[in-house]
Amino acid sequence: MSVRILVVDDEPRYLRLLEANLLTEGYEVITAMDGEEAVESFSANPVDLVLLDVMLPRMDGFVTCQRIRQFSSVPIIMLTAKGEEQDRVRGLDVGADDYLVKPFSVMELLARVRAVLRRAQVTESGPDRFFVHSNLRIDFARAEVWLGDQPVFLSATEYRLLLQFTHNVGKVLTAEELLTSVWGPEYRDDKEILWVTIARLRQKVEENPHEPAHIVTRSGLGYLMPPLEG
Repeated sequence: MSVRILVVDDEPRYLRLLEANLLTEGYEVITAMDGEEAVESFSANPVDLVLLDVMLPRMDGFVTCQRIRQFSSVPIIMLTAKGEEQDRVRGLDVGADDYLVKPFSVMELLARVRAVLRRAQVTESGPDRFFVHSNLRIDFARAEVWLGDQPVFLSATEYRLLLQFTHNVGKVLTAEELLTSVWGPEYRDDKEILWVTIARLRQKVEENPHEPAHIVTRSGLGYLMPPLEG
């Protein structure tokens, strides 16, 4: 079964570029030129990945990403303008998994697509079906997360990041280790994407994100999930 990608961009030049190169690689492509059309297309034709431009008419990329995140954990790559760092951070903060800065090469585009699709294949499981860390519970078989009695909705990238901590309780994981294991070796120096994703994950799995109990920072070293006492 082929991989289906929704490409959303209001610039015909980029839309044609993205579509042509993705088709050449064997992907199935659906296109949209504004945010509202993108959400409608996504609802009618479930896809495996969304390439989403920030600057869109009718509904911008940030709102579109938030709308999609209300009902889907599909991987989303935001397309941002060169030098607009705040757009990259905001895109990650509203639920995007990665970003591409325009102008980008075909090689970079395809590499990012492959990396994000690879991360979306969440098949890892622990030696036991369930994992419990205080009020945090994970069902590995179903890839479901609960905080107390409330289900937690995570993107595939957030879930893979959480798995790294559950599989290494009590061990400090460096930024480089986390980036390599979750995003891939080509992301080893992209600290920004890690910082934003950890902050977003804490908002979801911590009762008090400012005083985390599950994902703790060790200044100058990295992050860890502390072992439970007793």
